[in-house]
Amino acid sequence: MMEGRKFLGIELGSTRIKSVLIGEDHLPLASGAYDWENRFEDGMWTYHLNDVHTGLRSSFEALKKDMLANYGKPLKKVDAIGISAMMHGYLAFDENDKLLVPFRTWRNTTTEAAAVELTDLFNFNIPQRWSIAHLYQAILNNEAHVKDIAFITTLSGYVHWKLTGKKVIGIGDASGMFPIDSSIMNYDSVMIEKFNKLLQSKNISWKLEDIFPKVLNAGEDAGNLLSDSIAFLDSADGAGGTLDAGVPLCPPEGDAGTGMVATNSIMERTGNVSAGTSIFAMVVLEKNLSKVYPEIDMVTTPAGKPVAMAHCNNCTSDLDAWVKLFQEIIGLSGGGIKKSALYDALYDIALKGDADCGGLLSYNYYGGEPVTGLAEGRPLFLRNPDSRFTLANFMRNLLFSAMATLKIGMDILIKKEQVNLDQLLGHGGLFKTKEVGQRLMASALNVPVAVMDSAAEGGAWGIAALAAYMVRKGNGETLENYLSQKVFAGNSGTKIEPNGRDAAGFEAFMKRYIAGLAVEQAAVEHIK
Repeated sequence: MMEGRKFLGIELGSTRIKSVLIGEDHLPLASGAYDWENRFEDGMWTYHLNDVHTGLRSSFEALKKDMLANYGKPLKKVDAIGISAMMHGYLAFDENDKLLVPFRTWRNTTTEAAAVELTDLFNFNIPQRWSIAHLYQAILNNEAHVKDIAFITTLSGYVHWKLTGKKVIGIGDASGMFPIDSSIMNYDSVMIEKFNKLLQSKNISWKLEDIFPKVLNAGEDAGNLLSDSIAFLDSADGAGGTLDAGVPLCPPEGDAGTGMVATNSIMERTGNVSAGTSIFAMVVLEKNLSKVYPEIDMVTTPAGKPVAMAHCNNCTSDLDAWVKLFQEIIGLSGGGIKKSALYDALYDIALKGDADCGGLLSYNYYGGEPVTGLAEGRPLFLRNPDSRFTLANFMRNLLFSAMATLKIGMDILIKKEQVNLDQLLGHGGLFKTKEVGQRLMASALNVPVAVMDSAAEGGAWGIAALAAYMVRKGNGETLENYLSQKVFAGNSGTKIEPNGRDAAGFEAFMKRYIAGLAVEQAAVEHIK
């Protein structure tokens, strides 16, 4: 297993930076991780760039230790590298590469005015978390740093730039910065011209194409690791370290694109649902949607195919907080249980609850949720005096709440637009416990949901596979063919069909959920 070429993928997720090493057979050889958290500072959700640097090195160091433990030999060579990260957000630099304002992440919902105006200008939905919305909101706010902008990128683009010196971005991640024209595999030129005229009207000298990263398609050369940048990843700093200058890197991608790769859902009639701190479903379209929907984003696969994306800012944070509370209670009793075992036990008991959660209701809104029109969030748990308040119903309610906002977006695609889906591939923390999240998600969306072994490694595995594709692809071989024939051949995952009882229960839960949004709105307005 130590023989042959090896490919490194690193993904900077919302709560964890994960590194995965795969071999020529695309199976994981080793992995490492570093936990981190976003910070709410000066009214903005952010990550410190020092934490990015520390986390990358710590994650890679953990991978090397795992490799040594698994095979008894140190990792000597990596043949290609890929970087992935949370999509969207705002990282703006001046001509001296100085960060102008703290990193504004996808989680911020402070750009409503910009998003609305740009959606109207482009006749194309521009979500609040997109880079162009953050940029234009800074312009509308007359922020002093705007005049000094020389480069804007995403988190994956930033790390790639620091490793290679190249200001480039994969087309999937680029599609979360600005609308993409799939016919030219680049930013939409008509919309760029409209935006540049807007800049002229506000006496801004630079043009959008001058400050955005260059768009690259999957498999294209995206530069090589610089000798001065080795220490950015490898704490050994070249003195007996693993990485050598000149290692090629594939185009940096967003977590949505690497999730599509990890689940082999980049062909038409396929899709995937990623459920972690945020939750989103990606559906590769056979035809364009009939109209613009504010709840649906249009992005692309790493190969540039149009994708409808239903994205929700909140998913497992509230559920995780309750599990942590339960763990504290167990500790008070003198008992102890591993976190993973507690999650499994609580997820499993949710299957024993009443179909509709016994009348219980909760909102998992740690932050704002544009799909339901909320600029801020307040986690809430509600029940009537006669609700069946059992642990099984409570856990089922938390899991339903984690999926509820996604259901609103997916109903637009499935019920209004008649989008056909053969199945969705699930990945992310919600699917770690066998069967439970998968079964409930299938019933919530009324679509078969499959989970594959590779999905457990998530986007880090996905970007490692994209690095392998760049090096190993045949002449003219498409990413779709590479994945289906060389990576996933014979692996269709474990599929669960919708369950009638669960589906009916979820619909009943959704009626309460939609009716109770007024309570959530009142909480936002009155609880400070």
